[in-house]
Amino acid sequence: MAFEQIPMLGVLYSEGPAHDRSEQMMLYGQFIGSWDGCRVVHLPNGEKLESSCEVHFGWVLEGRAVQDVWISPSRKDMNNIKSSYNFYGSTMRIYDPGNDFWHIIWIDPVTQAYKRMTGRQIGRDIVQEYSAEDGTQGQWCFIEITEKSFHWLSRESKDGGNTWSTKTEMFLQRKISAKKA
Repeated sequence: MAFEQIPMLGVLYSEGPAHDRSEQMMLYGQFIGSWDGCRVVHLPNGEKLESSCEVHFGWVLEGRAVQDVWISPSRKDMNNIKSSYNFYGSTMRIYDPGNDFWHIIWIDPVTQAYKRMTGRQIGRDIVQEYSAEDGTQGQWCFIEITEKSFHWLSRESKDGGNTWSTKTEMFLQRKISAKKA
């Protein structure tokens, strides 16, 4: 269906980043396009569960935000793998020029997971941070970033950041690149 047939998609979608902050928008804008990969869930007993995954990034809201959709297992495998670890959610990433960081909101109606984070570049990595109600600190990190791949991981600390345990990792390869803005 074309955007004209679904007006909401037409007003959500943007061709590229907003001109007044285009350089800063490229922190996440570098991921615009589609990605395929492998997801590894690290269980508390040391066992690892693997499945396929796919991620799609796009410009939205007049180029003032990046929205992405994360799916695991990938849609092509969804009927074959049923697990309480499946997800199909979306992230909204909004750059805050006054504070020079990103406001990030993750929603997953499948698992009923909701996270509010802040994100920024630290060295060559992108680190998103949050605190849970029980005091657990969390980080979602984009590491080993290249034009064609990146490694994403979720980790938690229950001791103020002294030690971290990895919860989930994704190893992604670019499938489709969007045209450069």
